[in-house]
Amino acid sequence: MNNNSKVLALKYRPKTFRDLIGQEVVAQTIFNSIKNDRSANAYLFTGIRGVGKTTIARIVAKSLNCLNGIDKLCSEKKCENCEAISNSNHIDVLEMDAASKTGVDDVRDLIEFSRYGPTTAKYKIFIIDEVHMLSKQAFNALLKTLEEPPEYLKFIFATTEIKKIPVTVVSRCQRFDLSRINSLDLFNFIKEVKNKEKGKISDEALKLIVKISEGSVRDALSLLDRALLNQNEKTELELQSAQKIFGYFDKSYLINLFKFLFKGNEKEVINIYRSIYNQGVEPKIFLNDFLELLYYMKNISSLKLDGTNFSLNDEEFKEIELISKEISPEILLLFWQFTIKTLDELDIVSNQNLSIEMFLIRLLYIKEDKIIEDKNIDLKHENYLNDINISEKNQSNKNEEELEVKNKTISQIKNFSQEETLNPERKIDTNLKKAEIRSFDNLINLCNENKELKLKYELETNVSLVSFVDKKIEISFNENLDKDFVKDLSLKLYEWTGQRWIIAFSKEIGELSKKQKEDIEKSKIIDEVKKKDVFKKIIETFPDAELIDVKLKDNN
Repeated sequence: MNNNSKVLALKYRPKTFRDLIGQEVVAQTIFNSIKNDRSANAYLFTGIRGVGKTTIARIVAKSLNCLNGIDKLCSEKKCENCEAISNSNHIDVLEMDAASKTGVDDVRDLIEFSRYGPTTAKYKIFIIDEVHMLSKQAFNALLKTLEEPPEYLKFIFATTEIKKIPVTVVSRCQRFDLSRINSLDLFNFIKEVKNKEKGKISDEALKLIVKISEGSVRDALSLLDRALLNQNEKTELELQSAQKIFGYFDKSYLINLFKFLFKGNEKEVINIYRSIYNQGVEPKIFLNDFLELLYYMKNISSLKLDGTNFSLNDEEFKEIELISKEISPEILLLFWQFTIKTLDELDIVSNQNLSIEMFLIRLLYIKEDKIIEDKNIDLKHENYLNDINISEKNQSNKNEEELEVKNKTISQIKNFSQEETLNPERKIDTNLKKAEIRSFDNLINLCNENKELKLKYELETNVSLVSFVDKKIEISFNENLDKDFVKDLSLKLYEWTGQRWIIAFSKEIGELSKKQKEDIEKSKIIDEVKKKDVFKKIIETFPDAELIDVKLKDNN
């Protein structure tokens, strides 16, 4: 094939270790092992698509069999062996696709073929691509030969899914994990290819190619091929044109969408999304970019503008930095969870575009609910209450009541229980006799007296006391605590005492709950009873008997 007619991914495929980019450590290790005649029985290359697994396998095969030796490995003018290996038609170097030959019979044929020495080369080499596709029986058939092959035989495996390969096979190979190619290295490489092809593409468009390729050289070259075919001979291919070619959109659209999303402007959010969709952007690509922007907003303080991922320009970086200062991390993490969930839902819905619109509307309402919740109650920090006096200014109109705020606000966060007290339908009878609560045990007893069994259960079982002083209760709790606990307890404390209480959650562990204390005491009593002679006689008579509970006799 004429080299000029090849696609770029084949035309610029590395021919020697020096041509590889981003895999210097792997190349140097293998080069040294072959040069010192200490090459492995089997090599295993793993990594994402397009980082050079099969390419390195062929370079290793050429390095082992090159007539000029590894120090003078053929590059342009190739020896007989290197030429045949490059064209995949060498009689002693067999390339096999495990995706199409997965059975044990295929491997048995391979083992049978391995019994004969090489015909023209120094080594007989089996290159098996996507080796994880082999069946369990095929792997088992390969084990013995893999561990102790003849001196002339080498195995080279390549896979994208290393976890699917039995550990017994992996342990018999010299494993190399090929990393994604660094963005800057990949940018410089495709820019050099662009210049060789005499293409006119802006650096910003090349950076977009690097971003989309996600560290894969083959993907980057394929995208560059498309860009070169779409460019105008007279003008340079700019970023906006490249975005249309590759189905990607300008991040400024997404940043504006976030602005209106946080403002609660549904109309503008939907209009911006529809303009993005009309550009030909797939819903999954939109959601992935949405997740990427959420990540930047959450971690913008730890990111550098001069990074090498080419994801943000100066203006976008500043915009995201401003937005992130106004949004709490909790909101961003909540958005992240809903976005991940929506990605899974896309495979269920036939019209993915409608699913995205409903996803954005859901985020609008989540944002609104979160703001209301933050204003009403914060379960993780201390809630200080406003001292509010309810007075009636107009006796003739009983439906209208005004609130008179006598004292200054102590905290920015208002407890939800206060909102309940402002509801006329739930007005508290101030003529009731007020109780005095001096301790945590008093509070539990009061709940029992007033038939508030749910509150009593929560206090005894799911709450640990940290401190109880001057109308302020500081507690810790377990995961079973009812979500309305603070609201219900605050309301009842005000109803019983006529005064407002502070209920604060602490990071300290606190005392054991009453239920835990009772269980420990009960366990001690049972242990003591088990030591008594009466219990031992019962066990002798009834070996299967088990002591579950003990009731102490009232001496009175």
